[in-house]
Amino acid sequence: DGGIVLIPPGVYREKITIKDARVQLRGTGRKPDDTVIVYGDSAATAGGTFKSATVSVSGDDFRATNLTILNDYGTDPAHPPSQAVALSLTGDRSVIRKVRLLGHQDTLFANRGPNLRPSRQYFVDCYIEGHVDFIFGDAKAYFDRCRIHGVTHGSVMYTAQSRRSATDDSAYVFDRCTFTADPAVAEVSLGRAWRPYARVILIDAKLNASIIPEGWREWTPGKTSTLPTAWYAEYRSTGRGASPATREPYSRQLTSQDVAPWRLPRFFGSADWIR
Repeated sequence: DGGIVLIPPGVYREKITIKDARVQLRGTGRKPDDTVIVYGDSAATAGGTFKSATVSVSGDDFRATNLTILNDYGTDPAHPPSQAVALSLTGDRSVIRKVRLLGHQDTLFANRGPNLRPSRQYFVDCYIEGHVDFIFGDAKAYFDRCRIHGVTHGSVMYTAQSRRSATDDSAYVFDRCTFTADPAVAEVSLGRAWRPYARVILIDAKLNASIIPEGWREWTPGKTSTLPTAWYAEYRSTGRGASPATREPYSRQLTSQDVAPWRLPRFFGSADWIR
């Protein structure tokens, strides 16, 4: 039960599944780029989105530090479009520190565990890239000073949060994160609601990409109506993508008092497990 796995620099083409608690993966190189865990499954080839993950973690108290997790299915232009997860994370009290998560569609599955078991997740100093819905799920996840990057595609949706009801406490919080995108991306949005009660909060975000004026978009325009029930909010966004005056009317611009419950440690209630 548990243990520390030290991974020397190199490229490791394999899938990893971690079900035990208190497992730690640590890259021993000078930087996260030096240690790469990579595989190329997709929903189409593996039999479903959640089977496509390069690394799948359901054990509690997981730690990953100083490495890269990559799903390279989308790098082959001969492959048809498909969901392809790099990291699937469903355990509780996970800490991901200085990790690069690379993919295209559905890069990071940050979600509850089986039987809707709550999952608290903390990401700090990470780099996460993809295009369609590439941070998705209904975990209670906090992204602290991360860079979120959209790669070339017709459209980029950074998030697809999936809170299930108005009483569910799951949310994605991005605190002092920087959002960027390749110049060739045609349309960039902060997110869309995978389920109607999606909740995403941006705190002091640097929006260094050309975000659509509305910021947030409907799941399937003309067919779904998720924006009235979703909970999308920003506090002091800056950069060329920041535009409070033109944001989706159902979204919120928070005050300093409004944002207090979304900061650490209050967001998790207790953050003693983050270390």
